[in-house]
Amino acid sequence: MTGLPLGRRAFIAAGTGAAMAPVLAGPARATARATGRTPFGRHGSPSARRDARTLYVHPGGLGDHTTVQGAVTAATAAGFTLVIAPGVYRETVSVGAIDPATGLPGAAGSEMTWIGASGDPRDVVVVYDNANGTPRPDGSGTYGTTGSATTTVRTDGFTARAVTFANDWLRADHPGITGTQAVAIKVQGDRSAFHRCRFLGHQDTLYADTIALGTFARQYYRDCYVEGDVDFVFGRATAVFERCHFRTLGRTDLAGAPYGFVFAPSTAVADPRGYLVTRCGISSAAPDAYYKLARPWVPGSDPTARPMLTVRDTRLDAGVDAVAPYANMSAAHPWQSQRFAEYRNTGPGALITVPENRPQLTDAEAGQHTRAAYLGDWCP
Repeated sequence: MTGLPLGRRAFIAAGTGAAMAPVLAGPARATARATGRTPFGRHGSPSARRDARTLYVHPGGLGDHTTVQGAVTAATAAGFTLVIAPGVYRETVSVGAIDPATGLPGAAGSEMTWIGASGDPRDVVVVYDNANGTPRPDGSGTYGTTGSATTTVRTDGFTARAVTFANDWLRADHPGITGTQAVAIKVQGDRSAFHRCRFLGHQDTLYADTIALGTFARQYYRDCYVEGDVDFVFGRATAVFERCHFRTLGRTDLAGAPYGFVFAPSTAVADPRGYLVTRCGISSAAPDAYYKLARPWVPGSDPTARPMLTVRDTRLDAGVDAVAPYANMSAAHPWQSQRFAEYRNTGPGALITVPENRPQLTDAEAGQHTRAAYLGDWCP
């Protein structure tokens, strides 16, 4: 990818294989990759429905709904499952309306599950292209970072399996826009789980957050793929990433390093757990040492935040700057004052050449940084 300009759709395919390219070239439609006798594979169909709270989504009209948002809106209680047929769903989706009386999401949409019907996340793509600086069509300003999200999940108990969440907004297409954050998904609910999902974007791809500053939200990502360039995994959730693959992208708009940062946690000071990255891998399409592993985000809405990130038992390829893997987002909040640590990482990006730049856990400390310790009584 380095040195080659990418088209609006092609960048989504570039990191994960050519099979995606023809899907994103045209409008939403079913592909030939569905399994079983119906586009919904082994998950039933509208004529053989699993139960009253299973809804089927098909872009060509073979399901209950042609859009994901249509199915979400129809889920008027807790515990619905959406079985989503292969296709590209070019839309924004919001799960969980905010109750104006409480400022919290209502029950509708909670405990919801999305299932990509084919089992291959490349086949089911929810994508849109808003950015922070994109003007709203009603003239009320721009979307902002949160508003740019293709998918927003506010409710508790959300689960997704074999789905791609993407934002395909590109800087090169909008040279006049300076607010280049473009979120693929913002997740705010507690007990949010993603299995074999893909998260594709550039800046601020995966916003792993909470519904409010004083609310802790546990999230679990397993066997997932995440790609981007600037702060592309960020927010204040307690999030565990297990056996995931993070991919840093090439850039043609910058002449030198750093191209960006993988993680930008903004953990609240009262939260004892931030981001845990365990048994994962970080690869790169950029030159060696052109990416930082992380920088702390202390947002203006929470100046007392104390970001937390532990990366353990993970392979860091040469794209990660081994000499100085951490950077500051603000001089007022240096990374050395935050809760950053590593343990038993491997690969050229994990070499300890300047020990003070790579804080390491002891064996005893590492025992407190496990999936069970972070997720508590929740077993996703």
